[in-house]
Amino acid sequence: MSTANRTKSSTVASVSKVSGATAISRVLGLVREQAQAYFFGASMATDAFVAAFRIPNLLRDLFAEGALSAAFVPIFKDKLVNESEDSSFALARTVASAILLVVGAIVLLGMIATPVLIFISANGFTEDAEKFALTIDLTRIMWVYLLLVSLSALVMGMLNSFGRFGVPALSPAMFNLGIIACVFIMYQWFDVPIYAMAIGVLVGGLGQLAMQLPQLWRIGFRFRWSFTFFDEGFRKVLRMFLPMVAGMSASRVNILISTLMASYLVEGSISYLNYSFRLMHFPLGVFAVALGTVALPNASELAARREFDRLGAALSESLSLNLFLIIPSAAFLAIIGTDLVDVIYRWGRFSQGDTVNTGLALLHYSYGLIGFAAVRVTVPIYYALKDSSLPMRISIISVAVNIALYYPLMKLLSFAGLAAATSIAGLVNFALLLVYLPRKGVSLEYRPLLFSFVKVGVASAVAFYGASMLPIPASSDWPEGIARLWQFGAKFTVGVILYLLLCAILRVPEMRLIQNRIRRRT
Repeated sequence: MSTANRTKSSTVASVSKVSGATAISRVLGLVREQAQAYFFGASMATDAFVAAFRIPNLLRDLFAEGALSAAFVPIFKDKLVNESEDSSFALARTVASAILLVVGAIVLLGMIATPVLIFISANGFTEDAEKFALTIDLTRIMWVYLLLVSLSALVMGMLNSFGRFGVPALSPAMFNLGIIACVFIMYQWFDVPIYAMAIGVLVGGLGQLAMQLPQLWRIGFRFRWSFTFFDEGFRKVLRMFLPMVAGMSASRVNILISTLMASYLVEGSISYLNYSFRLMHFPLGVFAVALGTVALPNASELAARREFDRLGAALSESLSLNLFLIIPSAAFLAIIGTDLVDVIYRWGRFSQGDTVNTGLALLHYSYGLIGFAAVRVTVPIYYALKDSSLPMRISIISVAVNIALYYPLMKLLSFAGLAAATSIAGLVNFALLLVYLPRKGVSLEYRPLLFSFVKVGVASAVAFYGASMLPIPASSDWPEGIARLWQFGAKFTVGVILYLLLCAILRVPEMRLIQNRIRRRT
């Protein structure tokens, strides 16, 4: 096997491991959403919970899975490669100490300022005093989650840098399990049962951190307070972190504006967008986040070794795998998405009308999935090169596009217009990242990527449209839920089989990788 093929096969193996662990977490995430839909539907309580969780959750993207991890991992990996393990651990202790101090202070200040934050981010709730007060209470409960998940993300970055991907990728499953358990156990404990969801967020965040600590112990890390904030390594992390925060803050402000606008629309609008976003996020989390998780440490190591030719090849490989996995996911959500919503959510208090509205929002999130996923594997290249400024500027441009599209698309499509604006902005973000990439000295072979895009796009559209047209009979003796599940499962299975057959006929390169991997295992 050639060096290029060995490298690509290694990436596929790592991505497979992360994808498998992430898939378990995402399935549990869907079960969590099902529990929420079953017990609460798309109601005043779910609107309040979604709006309340959005504030600490958006800050999580800045201080946890987003800017902090992307700034920390390249510097940590560089120290592992070029200095020593002790030096890298010293940096980690300083960063952990800074998180405890800074994020802890943000949590306390956030609890105090919650009424003002909710007034700004969900002003439409002020017309209903009960809804507004409930949102404030739920937000205050969930603020501590920000500190827990920030520490969890730091641990995840360290473990990934040591080549340990499985347990960190599986740890979010504990977050979902915590919420599911609390809803089922504590639902009857409260006069307003949605409080069980908020407490579940804290229990789940604690579990997500605790699950990774044994692995952290095994690699030899021991925490001690460290206040060496003038250390050069820590300053490098800050120099990358601050522009990332600026760029990501723009997109998070954008999400808050989306919540604000949806708060003025028909009741349930925030819930429709949230339920559909969660479904869109399933393939994003299983495939694109897995690719990004593997890409950042690998790209950081190649950049540290100054192997820029291999860096470009690694990006081409990641984008190619991305297209192969994400485009059929987008086609599936666009064509059979309402059937998916029906099977996942239409139980208990979630009505047929809720199903239709959530499916409409999902349709307009589906094409944005391609952009969201591609950004996940492209941005790590910039971060590996220690450039967080250019992605920040591109992010701000895409946010401006998003905000500019909100009002006209909302007038045209109501709440679904907010999803459409977000999707278009995601595609713009990816396009601009590709345009500016050659300036960083990373070359890409665009023609093979374009051919792959066309082949995979045609195969995806034909496969899932054909599957959606199939008449799937169900016995009249079956319960309604079983019949719906059978019909959806049959369409999904036929669509996947058709997609793989068409990819084989069209000679999509990733099919050969799958075939080779199956041969090696058998």
